[in-house]
Amino acid sequence: MRLPILALAIAALVPAAPAAAAEPQLPPLTVLTNAPNAGKGDIFVTPTSADGKYANGVAILSPDGKKTVWSHILPAGLSAADFRRQTYHGRPVLTWWQGKGLGGLAVGVDEIYDADYHQIAEVRAGNGYQADGHEFVITPRGTALILAYRQATADLTSIGGPARQQVIDGVVQEIDIATGAVLFQWDSSDHVPYAQSQQPLPASPDTPWDWFHINAVKVDGDNLLLDSRNTWAAYEISRRDGRILWQLGGKASSFTPEGAELNTAGALVAWQHDPEPLGNGYYSFFDNESAGVANTGSGAVSEYANSRVVVVKLDPAKHTATLVRTYNQPAGLLATSQGNAQPEPGGRTFVGWGALPYLSEFDRHGAVVFGAKFPAGVNTYRAYRFDWR
Repeated sequence: MRLPILALAIAALVPAAPAAAAEPQLPPLTVLTNAPNAGKGDIFVTPTSADGKYANGVAILSPDGKKTVWSHILPAGLSAADFRRQTYHGRPVLTWWQGKGLGGLAVGVDEIYDADYHQIAEVRAGNGYQADGHEFVITPRGTALILAYRQATADLTSIGGPARQQVIDGVVQEIDIATGAVLFQWDSSDHVPYAQSQQPLPASPDTPWDWFHINAVKVDGDNLLLDSRNTWAAYEISRRDGRILWQLGGKASSFTPEGAELNTAGALVAWQHDPEPLGNGYYSFFDNESAGVANTGSGAVSEYANSRVVVVKLDPAKHTATLVRTYNQPAGLLATSQGNAQPEPGGRTFVGWGALPYLSEFDRHGAVVFGAKFPAGVNTYRAYRFDWR
């Protein structure tokens, strides 16, 4: 049926509906190096965009980094961290943290998805705390090791500070995944003196002092190994009562550092992340060497030339910690936050460079066998390789 001429004229005056704006997508990864002896596992990342140009979420990429195996975009305003494959009740699962405020007083939850990409559990901090995104470890006993930050008031007159300074303490919790019960809790202020901090005091007592900045907890035999960025130290603690069994690094180290590549402050690491027990007394660290603060307040400049991965050998009898291997950031850059170094089969090490948009994989001799880069303004808190098919 033909429309009347008047109807056609009116229709011509009505503006067309605007096209729907495209939803932000996860950022692409550009592969720079992919040698034949690079790892064959899929790549796990949490792309986070600083300027909102791209969406935030989690992604599994093919071993060469060129294809997306699976991805999950988060609602606007949320970010993700520590995305990896783990085992829960004998089955492979995907786990990550999502929330707001990573690196500060974060608010978030830890997710567990099955191999069909369905949520099967969610882990929350207990005792009134909020889960922080720096670490989420599922243990063989079906529990979760998570971190939290707690704001409190402390008397710092003994170290030349205010009598009522706002501080941020680091908390470790072991949570029963099935019930949500808190089975173990450790608070930094109960075990580590404030004087160990390398972080300068803020100008105002009302500005929370992030003196400890807990950023990792690992199972190390019968004990737990946790890391403090702002004391430059890792702590081996008893899983039974929380006692510090030894300290590696910082102002009260149980071990004397040795090696040709100590930083300019004579330390093994500074502002570091992700200690990994490698067995037989060997440990690796992601050594940031920068937190945006070059001077520690004591006159010691902490920064080495670049961020790096270090491998350390502990000798409990001699109380020495020897720096035996380093993998330098290939572009000679400093990552002011975040980062990890994952030990792989065959002696390879997969590295996420934290605040920098780079991923690298080194062979046992230190050669780069895989390298990739996100667009400027994008980073991934950690990066891993895992078999996931």
